[in-house]
Amino acid sequence: MVHDRQRERYRCKVCKKTFTSRTGTMFEGLRKPTELIVIVVTLLAYGCPVQAIVKAFRLDERTIANWRDRSGAHCQRVHEQMMQQADLTLSHVQADEIRVKGRKKVIWMALAMLVPTRLWLAGVVQPTRDTPLADRLFEQVRQWTKHISAILVCVDGWPAYPHSIERAFRSKIKRTAGRGRCCLEMWSGLVIGQVIKRQYKHRVVEVERRLLRGDPHQAQKLLQTTPGCTILNTAYIERLNGTMRERLAQLTRKCRHAACRLESLHHGMYLLGVTYNLCWSHQQLSTNQQQISPAMASGLTDHLWSIVELLTYKVVPEPWHEPKKRGRKRIKPLPDPNQSKRPRGRPRLRPLPDPNQPKRPRGDLVKSF
Repeated sequence: MVHDRQRERYRCKVCKKTFTSRTGTMFEGLRKPTELIVIVVTLLAYGCPVQAIVKAFRLDERTIANWRDRSGAHCQRVHEQMMQQADLTLSHVQADEIRVKGRKKVIWMALAMLVPTRLWLAGVVQPTRDTPLADRLFEQVRQWTKHISAILVCVDGWPAYPHSIERAFRSKIKRTAGRGRCCLEMWSGLVIGQVIKRQYKHRVVEVERRLLRGDPHQAQKLLQTTPGCTILNTAYIERLNGTMRERLAQLTRKCRHAACRLESLHHGMYLLGVTYNLCWSHQQLSTNQQQISPAMASGLTDHLWSIVELLTYKVVPEPWHEPKKRGRKRIKPLPDPNQSKRPRGRPRLRPLPDPNQPKRPRGDLVKSF
């Protein structure tokens, strides 16, 4: 329902709240020109440091950081909505983590990708490299598949990965009737591959490949879903790590603009990951006739998105629920609105005078003795 045509404000018929035409986009509440915001976000997505944008456009550093966090949060909502609506077949997944050097701290960023279509699936930012980091990563990967299927997961030699994968890819099965907890059974088609690289003087001298779970024939069959992939490897996720370090300025190894907050690194990761999926054409997926992005190869979209289209994409809000009423429950029923209300105040002891009778004359009172 239109609330104000001049300001482009509308009113919801359910919750009775007003909103603008920009609600659900990155530009909600911003007054700067849209073209300027798009240029700044594009530069951030391509690895331009914040200080360089400050000098070029004469903007405040906090303004640019706010736009980066806004665009990253918006990209996260877009990513979650599109992945929930899609029906992906996770045949070959690779995962790895990046060591990020921040200011007086070390931060870890874990990433996962779908190898056949080069689609970035999930990412987690955490100050410690422990088991919850791997658990959160593979819980996100598990959310994007709606059915049980054969899946190959290739990781490096970190010991936390195998158990986190087994905990993530389980399903509830009721074996006995009646009350009781369901059994958690691991997927029968789950295959876990591990690649361990041994280095000497910063050079790889030996590569050991292990099959921790699954059938070797099934693993080879799942590897064939990726063209050119014949052995267990983590090469594709390592290439994505290189893209992240190149395009996200905070991941540069030796720099003066290291990350200070986890939130800024988290939003920057989603800004870069979603633009990688939707807005960038992949060299190995594209042909001479058509530029193809990882999202196009996965069936999430049918065209290459622009930065403007990504930032103006309206995310569907969650369904509105009526807030719970607080306080005691009403014992007496509400009065009937059709009945006349009872007169307020004290009841009269003396009746009102008859308006038809003449009024008593006013004057001096004569006292009789």
